[in-house]
Amino acid sequence: MSKAQTEQQLIIEGAGCASCVGKIEAALQNTPGVNSAEMNFADRTVLVSGTANSQDLVKAIESAGYNAKPFNDSSHTDSLDEKEAADWAYYKKLMRDTIIALSLGVPLMIYGIAIGEMTVATNTERLAWLIVGLLTLAVMFFSGKHFYIGAWKSFKNHSANMDTLIALGTGTAWVYSMLVVFIPDAIPLMARHVYFEATAMIIGLINLGLALELKARGKTSEAIKRLIGLQAKTATVVRDNKDVQINIDQVLLNDIIKVRPGEKIPVDGEVIEGHTSIDESMLTGEPMPVEKSEKDDVTAGTLNKSGMILFKATRVGKDTALAQIIAMVKRAQNSKPPIGRLADVISAYFVPVVMIISIVSALAWLNFGPEPTLAFAIVSATTVLIIACPCALGLATPMSVMVGVGKAAEAGVLIRNGEALQTASKITAMILDKTGTITEGSPKVTDVILANESDEKTILQLAASLESGSEHPLAQAIVESAMEQEIELLKIDAFNAITGYGVEATCNGKSLLFGNSKLMKMKEIELSDFTTKAQALAKEAKTPMYFAVDGQLAAIIAVADPMKSDSLCAIKRLQANGIRVIMLTGDNKETASAIAKKAQITEFFADVLPEDKANKVRELQQQGEIVGMTGDGINDAPALALADVGFAIGTGTDVAIESADITLMRGSLHGLADAIAVSKATLRNIKQNLFGAFIYNVAGIPVAAGILYPFFGLLLSPVIAGAAMAFSSLTVVTNANRLRLFKAQDH
Repeated sequence: MSKAQTEQQLIIEGAGCASCVGKIEAALQNTPGVNSAEMNFADRTVLVSGTANSQDLVKAIESAGYNAKPFNDSSHTDSLDEKEAADWAYYKKLMRDTIIALSLGVPLMIYGIAIGEMTVATNTERLAWLIVGLLTLAVMFFSGKHFYIGAWKSFKNHSANMDTLIALGTGTAWVYSMLVVFIPDAIPLMARHVYFEATAMIIGLINLGLALELKARGKTSEAIKRLIGLQAKTATVVRDNKDVQINIDQVLLNDIIKVRPGEKIPVDGEVIEGHTSIDESMLTGEPMPVEKSEKDDVTAGTLNKSGMILFKATRVGKDTALAQIIAMVKRAQNSKPPIGRLADVISAYFVPVVMIISIVSALAWLNFGPEPTLAFAIVSATTVLIIACPCALGLATPMSVMVGVGKAAEAGVLIRNGEALQTASKITAMILDKTGTITEGSPKVTDVILANESDEKTILQLAASLESGSEHPLAQAIVESAMEQEIELLKIDAFNAITGYGVEATCNGKSLLFGNSKLMKMKEIELSDFTTKAQALAKEAKTPMYFAVDGQLAAIIAVADPMKSDSLCAIKRLQANGIRVIMLTGDNKETASAIAKKAQITEFFADVLPEDKANKVRELQQQGEIVGMTGDGINDAPALALADVGFAIGTGTDVAIESADITLMRGSLHGLADAIAVSKATLRNIKQNLFGAFIYNVAGIPVAAGILYPFFGLLLSPVIAGAAMAFSSLTVVTNANRLRLFKAQDH
């Protein structure tokens, strides 16, 4: 019997830069039982799917030179708290290391600026610089130890990363300086400079950059923290007629749970007693509370506003909608859009290339540079190594994805993966299913046109009483309309359904007829100018039905599946973005035309069979369109799966939601426009980050190598390179966090 496929999340320790990502993913993917592994460098976690156990995964990561521990999925809150505590401890350590390093580096740098240059000319200076060299070694051990350990691990695994560059750069500067102190005669007179301040300053500044980046990075996970914070910690369960408060993970299926006003719904369930209004905005983004009574569903994480209810638990633990939403958001935050994979590929080759450039730069200075060539060679090689660390490159994509996916979740938009996030920004054609997507999805009484002195309430009472035994959707709409108005239904006698025409019966001695014009004609009921009124209703996508009492026409009752109140506004938002909007429906052409006209959609297709929807998606793709498909029913699933991006209305069926790339938790099409807006903003942010990171390295390396020296006499100091490298990552993180301020258009 084969093992079940599972997803596991691991926390990675010791990953310093983007080049680490490829090594960790490769080590995991080469582990038996692993189907896929995606690392999120921004929050130092990796998501692994397959049958391999966690011990094997940890061993694989350790063999690549890093440390790992499983992320405890049994309690999202505990795991997040544990990670936050670890991050806070690491932040304090980095700040301590920064203070130690800068306490030596800053005075040395000020001294160097004051005297102009730090040379070794006398025995007294040699002794002083020897003491400074030993203090610098202590700084390297206490504040920079993690860089050297990481570099050694990488060396043992025949690879190189950020730690390698820092260790080589600072180590070269220190070793050269100590040679100047111990054997000055072996060094040309003009090259007898020490660079202890560079070593201390670089270690201090890079630690400071890492600390500030870590602090800023914490803000990117605020969305997932808020989602996790929605989970109730305890539940009040009714057992043996007593209220018992238990931990949320002890709630069992079919438990009866009591929720008082102001309390969170602890698990998913069905109301069995009571009436209340529930605030579901935290999951759907819909601000208005929703009324709940017997047989209505309630969702974990939502807030009970008014009445006390009892409900039966239908989904608990990882099966609740909230738990699945949290899992989906976390999975999406860990996934990479195609644009992010490019950065990973480049990073894999980046460090070795930088090391080669550093050596070539040093050789060029030694052979063609001015005196002291050796000093210039050391400075340029060290500066190239320090400035080129690809940290910013590794953070560019995952930081933006984490914030963007979280921002979308806050708006009630669940994005399944990074590829959907990127592709949604490029959509050129959007197919909308009509029923349940543009329209409400449930027929309602829209018009009651009276033909005599009878009042509307009496007509509705008789018609609803007549139709109460029918299961036809139109009949149900009339009954529901009467129930909403709290109209009491009457007893019906001699009920007779006439197939293709309508129904007849008697009620309190009155003869009732309800159906189409053919029924009225058969029973010789005079319709006069009401035929024209019925035709006008039909042109408005309504189904008119005639109601006669005692041989006289009493009213026309029209039923329709009304368009959602905000569909038109949302469709206009899509069209304003240059998206071609197309409506598909299985309804007849007249109804489709009326809805399309109301929604201001110029392209629509009526009488479409379920299998034809997928064909229409394929047809548009063949025309070169990037196609989005939005639907809510089982019949939409094939088209949702085939589309470049499938959007499922969250109020629809599970099949549709499972087939889609993006789920809209509320029934509004504004969620669709919001999803595309977030996608565009996120991709724009990723491109800004990648551009900044690439330009920084592409421009920084030649300057560090000394390309400007022949023209302007300018050569970067290793200290400036260290500061620039440290704060380049901080710039990327700060730019990604700007996404948290993004707001979709008001609607």
